[in-house]
Amino acid sequence: MAAISALPAGCLLMAAGNASRFGENKLAACFDGQSLFSLALAAIPAEMFARVTVVSQYPALLEEASLAGFDTILNDRPEDGISRTIRLGTQAMADCAGILYMVADQPLLRAGTVRRVVDAWRANPDCIAAAAHNGKRGNPCLFPARFFPELCALEADRGGSSVIRRHEDALLLVEAGERELFDCDTKQALEILNDLQGIPLVANYQYGLNGGRRGGRGMARSLTWVPVGPVWMRPPMRSSAG
Repeated sequence: MAAISALPAGCLLMAAGNASRFGENKLAACFDGQSLFSLALAAIPAEMFARVTVVSQYPALLEEASLAGFDTILNDRPEDGISRTIRLGTQAMADCAGILYMVADQPLLRAGTVRRVVDAWRANPDCIAAAAHNGKRGNPCLFPARFFPELCALEADRGGSSVIRRHEDALLLVEAGERELFDCDTKQALEILNDLQGIPLVANYQYGLNGGRRGGRGMARSLTWVPVGPVWMRPPMRSSAG
């Protein structure tokens, strides 16, 4: 706890998206017997943070987060994009020395990885610390307070990636397991991730275009998974908050 008081960090779990490609509230969907949202809550090592805030448009999710002991904020205008979720959470924890921004659709993310991101930032408090695999940045990302004004100035569906692109010299990557950084933007992706349990990964990726944007310009890519023998290839991870 001494480390927290010396350099307090907040954690923002962003759970307010409309999930247009999923077709319904994807955070209520199940992976390995638990909802994506419950798994996201379980991946938060609360002892690492001075405060944890969950922002969502869904009252049921906010109630679950509150029962877990976390602060909650209702995003009543989710159509404004991820920038509003970032702004609401950042303003609520503006007294923190840094904030870790988490998305809620990475069912294999582990609390140990989140701890290592926080530890890396505490050892380098001027840096943006982000989980990554083999040099490919994903989520979560922890931004020090000096970037809060830029994060709060984001608009529409532009996320923290646009801030990182302006400050790539400040980026510190923290290695994570590849599957931890998988996100489930579609029902197909969730089904395939369930099927992948226990199957080794291949290192290649299938690229494509989907025309969507997440976290600013982002990398256009397909969420189509293609079979390669007994395994599947997947597109690279996206970064939302970061």
